[in-house]
Amino acid sequence: MDISKVKPELASVLPAWDGDPRLKKALRYLQQTEELKPYQVELIKLQKHLERYQKKMIICFDGRDASGKGGTIRRVTRYMNAKHYRVVALGPPNQHQKTELYMKRYVEHFPHAGEIVLFDRSWYNRALVEPVLGFCTPKQYKSFLKHVNSYEENFLDDDKTILIKLYFSVSKKEQKRRFKARKTNPLKQWKLSEVDLQAQKLWDEFTEKKFKMLKKTHTPQAPWWIIRSNNKHLARLETMKVILNSVRYRGRNRELDFTPNPKIVRTGDQEIKIMKREKKKHGKPIS
Repeated sequence: MDISKVKPELASVLPAWDGDPRLKKALRYLQQTEELKPYQVELIKLQKHLERYQKKMIICFDGRDASGKGGTIRRVTRYMNAKHYRVVALGPPNQHQKTELYMKRYVEHFPHAGEIVLFDRSWYNRALVEPVLGFCTPKQYKSFLKHVNSYEENFLDDDKTILIKLYFSVSKKEQKRRFKARKTNPLKQWKLSEVDLQAQKLWDEFTEKKFKMLKKTHTPQAPWWIIRSNNKHLARLETMKVILNSVRYRGRNRELDFTPNPKIVRTGDQEIKIMKREKKKHGKPIS
């Protein structure tokens, strides 16, 4: 990529920075930003389509800690009309909410007609984080897995609702590297939570819960998409493709490649098969 064509004002200063690693990092960031823009344009078209036809979209961003969910959400929504989307990141339930139906506090944030809601961790906390860390009882965990498909079928009965379930999958080694960056970088320390500090130690427990969740809740009506997120940029790019492929909208750019990269994107069925093979070989799933 000739960066001077993208940012002509940089052409005169680039030679003075030649060989500086900071320049390489900055140019890589700029190149990646430019690569995302055509797909961000398409996301604006998709948003307008939802507004025009009064459709509702729910996108669940789930996965391990430090798997890139938040950064991807920021890139997806960067140029969208802020009046017609919301990002929802719910904290632990309060005492009153604990006495209510579990799904209620999520349903309260569901989109209106023409709106997109992006959940930065969704109701699937009950299938992943909560049982591993003891935030719910075994009975509550089993009940959730038993009933969640019915809940989703009910709100998908409305043909104007589109549900996209994304699971961000990062390797144990890469997660450890990102946690270290959070500890040492003052600008990232706010991201480090108590849950993060236990994630590496409880890796196998989280993996087993992921495996069970996919087997129970990957359905034709509400499938899971697995995003391999060791490479943040590719994860963001491929997530945009998954979202854009979920809706047929007017004015789609036919020159763009919307085909998901199979090295980054897997269906829930594909991930289940891989984890079954891992379990047979290693005695446990490891992805």
